[in-house]
Amino acid sequence: MSIIQGSIVAIVTPMKSGSGAETALDFDRLDTLLDFHFDSGTQGIVVAGTTGESATLSEAEHCELIEYVAGRVNGRVPVIAGTGANSTHEAIRLTAFAKKANVDACLLVTPYYNKPTQEGLFLHHKAIAEAVDIPQILYNVPGRTVCDMLPETVARLSTITNIIGIKEATGNISRVSEIRALCGSEFLLFSGDDATSCEFMLHGGNGVISVTANVCPRKMFEMCSAALTNDRASAMNIDSNLQLLHQNLFVEANPIPVKWALGEMGLLDDGIRLPLTWLSPDKEQIVKEAMRHSGL
Repeated sequence: MSIIQGSIVAIVTPMKSGSGAETALDFDRLDTLLDFHFDSGTQGIVVAGTTGESATLSEAEHCELIEYVAGRVNGRVPVIAGTGANSTHEAIRLTAFAKKANVDACLLVTPYYNKPTQEGLFLHHKAIAEAVDIPQILYNVPGRTVCDMLPETVARLSTITNIIGIKEATGNISRVSEIRALCGSEFLLFSGDDATSCEFMLHGGNGVISVTANVCPRKMFEMCSAALTNDRASAMNIDSNLQLLHQNLFVEANPIPVKWALGEMGLLDDGIRLPLTWLSPDKEQIVKEAMRHSGL
């Protein structure tokens, strides 16, 4: 398996212009975005994750995206497929498909809406790991799932051979040392919160699965490279110029602002799928100012 570390983009899913229930996917624009990342130092691609509007994709579209990106990337950087679901059997199906598509790993969000117990979380992820022999990364984002996978549950799951790490999106830096102590040095820890990702890596994390990297891939690569070599001064200097962007890309639900920003950069059409809508006009200046501040 390719080394998974550093700046990993949670890539958006380009769509044709419009905001409807069945806005069409745009694979030409996806090619453009992938080339942008190849040229900018991005060290991994997460396809069909939260930022990729996975919750609005049909299962067929989800699989089509995974297969397309895996083929297009063709080993240049690791590809991680978002295959989580709030239904265990659906997550198993998606993960099995991703394995056939030859991705490097799968990213499995905690089941949303169901509000499972810690035992339910353990059994859910254990069932997927046992059903599909592919490296799997847990994804804890309680702000969206209303479900917090506690470090003790992560520790139990880390004993399963093909569960190799976690994307921890609570923004709680103390979780880095806590999970590291419970799971050992080989277990991969990825930040899922851009605003705290620099400190996350300086405290021993392995990288970030990033929204900001969609629009500032080179700077995110440079920040991660500095943080992972413990060059605190350089890492924090780069990150300070990105902080406004980290924050303002969430003025509306992700990926609304980041898609708008990519549209302003000429890399996307104004396509998004309901129930998400294009960025509200009164928020445009907020995102634009953050883009200027970061040098875009």
